[in-house]
Amino acid sequence: MRWWAVANFVSNAGTWMQLTVQNLLVLQITGSAAATGLSVSIQAAPGLLFGLMGGAAVDRWPRKLTAAVGQALLGAVALVTAVLVALDGLSLPVLLGLAAVTGLIATVDGPACALLGNDLVHPDDVPSAIGIGSLVHSAGRLVGAALAGVAVGLLGTAAAYAANGLSFLFVACVIPFLKAARPVGTARPETHVTAAAEASPSAGAEQLSAREGLAFFMRRPRLVALAALNGISAMFGRNYSLTLVVLVTGPLAGNASSFSKVSTVLAVGGIVGAVLGARLRRPTVRLVGVLTVAGALLQVLAGLSPSLVVLLVLVLPMAMAESVGDTAQSTVLQTDPPAHMRGRVLGAWSSIRTVWGLAAPPALGLFMELAGVRVALVVGGLVVTAAVASGYLLRSRGVGRFAPVRVPAPAVTARAGLDTAA
Repeated sequence: MRWWAVANFVSNAGTWMQLTVQNLLVLQITGSAAATGLSVSIQAAPGLLFGLMGGAAVDRWPRKLTAAVGQALLGAVALVTAVLVALDGLSLPVLLGLAAVTGLIATVDGPACALLGNDLVHPDDVPSAIGIGSLVHSAGRLVGAALAGVAVGLLGTAAAYAANGLSFLFVACVIPFLKAARPVGTARPETHVTAAAEASPSAGAEQLSAREGLAFFMRRPRLVALAALNGISAMFGRNYSLTLVVLVTGPLAGNASSFSKVSTVLAVGGIVGAVLGARLRRPTVRLVGVLTVAGALLQVLAGLSPSLVVLLVLVLPMAMAESVGDTAQSTVLQTDPPAHMRGRVLGAWSSIRTVWGLAAPPALGLFMELAGVRVALVVGGLVVTAAVASGYLLRSRGVGRFAPVRVPAPAVTARAGLDTAA
């Protein structure tokens, strides 16, 4: 697990190096802000179209092999992009094509790597493992953004892509040496697997298709509630990189340096929140809802901030609430379904989350343009709070309750290597 955490830190730092310069690169090539948004959408689109199939593939293929191949392919795409940038041969169609390929690979690589990390610890430690993943992500974001400026200043834009490519290859090289925490073939209580059933390695793999995986997700009240919380937060809050940059450079009369300070505090808050989230043993949807409301109310106060100093004070707990909530949410997503369904559940989650990810930024941007950023922050925070409160009220009255789907356990859940779910 320590090796996996180090590898993911390196990979996240490389990814954020690339993300930091990618929008700038599109602007340099096209001079169009619309083209920049198009590149982001194209990279995200495969998650909407193929997320379910990617999750199904993760449930059927050996986890270590799937993750290693995915990381290697992502590294190859980044290195090809670096070469094209260095040779000044990167056109907009080629860049969009590479973005689409990256998004397509990620539909399989994302859930494979998430579940692989869980395989490295005992079941009771899975929430802590997910918390460590959130911590690594936040730390990688902070370090990667800082290194991007240094790398581009000294070596040029291609250096960020090259560093990201090498970071993926580093992870691919580490994966073969990882060992599962639990011996292969050990039965898991949640699936009630018998020793006789484990003798047939393919009997249960085909029982549920990608479509049936989505049906399972939609019949699971806890998962539907998480999707609703994520959607309302995406539409009216959480998009701090969009709302806060407008607030800082607009009403608060700040500049790029001012927003850099806000971004740093957001990253620090994310790290602290990940540490706290790692201590959660049995997080619940109710906890995610409470943290969502806390973040929304802090967002309201941020919208009323009279100065940058007050905003910085509020941003830290905002980021902490978001980070702890994300860690709790990931834990529920990766532990609530039976082991043989977790790849499909993460695939369904990827598709659902992509809908919000594509729809929220333009809608929020239009809202800010029409009403102003302060109104957007205040109204958005109040809408999130009201929506969560209404959901709890309806639930307490028994409205919208339905029985979770019963899914037959597969004949096998353990395969060679680390292809097991914690």
